[in-house]
Amino acid sequence: MNLHALKLFYEAATRGGVSKAAEALHISQPAVTAQIRNLEQELGLVLLLPHGSSSRLSEAGQLLYKYASRLFALEQEISRQMKDYREGRFGSLHISATYLPANHLLPGWMAAFKQANEGIDMTLTTANARNAYDKLLHYEADLAVIGGSKEAPSGLVHEKLLEDELWFIAPSGHHLAGKSATLSEVMKEPFILREEGSSTREKLFALCKLHNVNQPKVGLQFNGLNETIRAVMAGYGVNFLSALEVSDYIRQGAVARIYVEEVYLTNPISIYRRAEEDLTPAAAQFLDFIREQMHLRQKSALS
Repeated sequence: MNLHALKLFYEAATRGGVSKAAEALHISQPAVTAQIRNLEQELGLVLLLPHGSSSRLSEAGQLLYKYASRLFALEQEISRQMKDYREGRFGSLHISATYLPANHLLPGWMAAFKQANEGIDMTLTTANARNAYDKLLHYEADLAVIGGSKEAPSGLVHEKLLEDELWFIAPSGHHLAGKSATLSEVMKEPFILREEGSSTREKLFALCKLHNVNQPKVGLQFNGLNETIRAVMAGYGVNFLSALEVSDYIRQGAVARIYVEEVYLTNPISIYRRAEEDLTPAAAQFLDFIREQMHLRQKSALS
């Protein structure tokens, strides 16, 4: 069936005549009439009957008009949906992230973004860096937010969001709490450390080697972040952790920072996507939102 001719028939039936349809569509009346006549020949049916100076629908025309109305209503709905999708008003967004951004950055960003974009379904998966990269490479995620400086697999590009500082912390009543100290002095304290393979643990040991200082005495060791912080809060040992992880506890007075002289280490947090591939509209919009949040964060830090 010639859909263009069907569209002209539909417009003529809806607007009450061929001349009104031609006027609305900015084409000549003879052209509309010719297309409808061709449609009638194609179907082998009379669709329009003479009615005074105008025309009316035949029984076959009424039946065809009913189906045409449904068809072109669906066409309009498709156009609306595609426009909304193209502009990022609905769709799905899957994010993979390592523990630090998944717990301290993304929940707030996602909640704020969702409030302004209710039509976008969002999913966050927390994983180690290797698995987070794999999800992105295997199209199980649209974006990956990774904390740490481990080399990413080929096929991905990244954009650095921030440099998260690494801080020494102690119980609030510790004799070094809130004070400056040398790295050598801090290393004399018992440490609460994450498991072997933890990036912060590796950086701490590398720091000691760089400054020719004895490695810390491991007093307690935990596999989880919350356990390590709570042990410090309970009054035992020193820890070396991300500023994002501990800043709230420091503000609350639950733990305190030790200012170690000549030591400044950071942990980069970056957002990754597949190289040479356009983001989905929802992912592109969320990335723009994150950039805006980072701009506001930097502006706030400078004020």
